Amino acid sequence: MLKYHMIGFLIGFLLDQVIGDPHGLFHPIRVIGSWIQKTEQRLYPKEKERENKREFRQGVVLVILVLGCTVLTAGILLYGSYFLHPYLGVAIESIMTYYILAVKCLKDESMSVYDRLKNGTLPEARKAVSMIVGRDTACLTETEVAKAAIETVAENASDGVIAPLLYTALGGPVLGFFYKAANTMDSMIGYKNDTYLYFGRAAAKLDDVLNYLPSRISAWLMIFVAFLGGKRFSGKDAVRIYLRDRRKHASPNAAQTESACAGALGIRLAGDASYFGKVVKKPFLGDAVRQVEYEDIKRVNWLMYGMAYFCELLCLFVMGILWIC
Repeated sequence: MLKYHMIGFLIGFLLDQVIGDPHGLFHPIRVIGSWIQKTEQRLYPKEKERENKREFRQGVVLVILVLGCTVLTAGILLYGSYFLHPYLGVAIESIMTYYILAVKCLKDESMSVYDRLKNGTLPEARKAVSMIVGRDTACLTETEVAKAAIETVAENASDGVIAPLLYTALGGPVLGFFYKAANTMDSMIGYKNDTYLYFGRAAAKLDDVLNYLPSRISAWLMIFVAFLGGKRFSGKDAVRIYLRDRRKHASPNAAQTESACAGALGIRLAGDASYFGKVVKKPFLGDAVRQVEYEDIKRVNWLMYGMAYFCELLCLFVMGILWIC
């Protein structure tokens, strides 16, 4: 079984590199998102019934229902296909793994921002970056647009690339989809605002737990890749800034890869940002050795790709050792 898992894991990774996100076609993560939305509509207390403990309990029920349905569906599909034939199992596992990963999608979306900054207009760049960030983008300068794209790639290098790779390597697509469902719930209802402060708390805390180790592994992978990247990056500063700034965020995980990225590129990231018309105060990460520029979007993607390939090879190496033993 392990050798089939290795094959599916590798083919799924390569499919993501070649195809990326199939826009306009079926995608299970979008199905999970729709299921979360519909479940929220049924479980979220009505205005007259809103009460902190009730909202939290209903949020816990949502988490259990979404994760239970996700694991059950993924498990039936995966193990049912292996039961029918190992080759069918490998094919289904490859496709499931492909859907879990988002390396090429993250690069493509961020590079569309790069293209609009380089060849388009500022309004076009703002629109492009609004597709990948949660902050308000209408008033961002060119530098702020570039910085927002860089931060998105740096942060998602952990929860969109390395964490899914690690969980899928560890427990196959079933555990991979478990992680993706939890991460999707956090991105949809894990906000600290009046609507989701209590209802989304269980989803947010679960995502923090699931990303605790992967975010730190991701940061050290980014540092390792920075040492291999030549004069474009500073591995030494990546280590220094990471050790200094990795805890400068309300989330225990969000500043891990961002601080390493800021040090590697010699720029300053984070700082105050506007969300839904409200300015959120955030500390800066890194030192402003130089000004942020749109070419940094290409550089952070190089780091992200280096992390992905090294993590893939490392996971295959460990699985190969286990298979031989």
